Amino acid sequence: MPKNKPSIVTVPPMNFIAVRGQGDPNREDGEYKAAMQLLYGVAFTLKMSKMGDHRIAGYFDYVVPPLEGFWWQEGVQGVDYAHKEAFQWISVIRLPDFVTKADFDWAVDEAARKKKTDFSKAYFMTYDEGLCVQCMHLGPYDDEPATVAQMHACMESRGYELDISDTRMHHEIYLSDARKTAPEKLKTVIRHPIKTKQ
Repeated sequence: MPKNKPSIVTVPPMNFIAVRGQGDPNREDGEYKAAMQLLYGVAFTLKMSKMGDHRIAGYFDYVVPPLEGFWWQEGVQGVDYAHKEAFQWISVIRLPDFVTKADFDWAVDEAARKKKTDFSKAYFMTYDEGLCVQCMHLGPYDDEPATVAQMHACMESRGYELDISDTRMHHEIYLSDARKTAPEKLKTVIRHPIKTKQ
């Protein structure tokens, strides 16, 4: 986890539960709120598998990791916070390394059976993030541009440039529960992909 000053990191490949969608994440009836139910439904089905018949090889008890999100807007380099309705996103929760694709598929089927809900939008995603600049952002999400500006200044001072693309995106890791935390106390890791300047 980063401090609240920018740093350069290389992030290894990781597996996630993922749901893709679009639109303003604050809308009560929006896709984002629906995606949360799918992500946590699968995450807790996997965590609680120890209580049932499905045995996951190498399982050990763990805390479900924090919610994360990859965000972009068509035709926009970075993020335009004034137009949240234009957001495209992939919301994810990291999977423990011992969870295989077969275990994931079992959890999707099991969650759908128990909750009588369609979980088909949830998919198994492997993401190799690679070289990034990251920083802990303290405060409201709408104040992120100031932290991003510090990150980009750090990146440029060390000979790197931004490398956001269709496969490398603005990434946020939510260490606070926005429903229970005052906006000024929110902790969010922001991560941007970078590359060596050509």
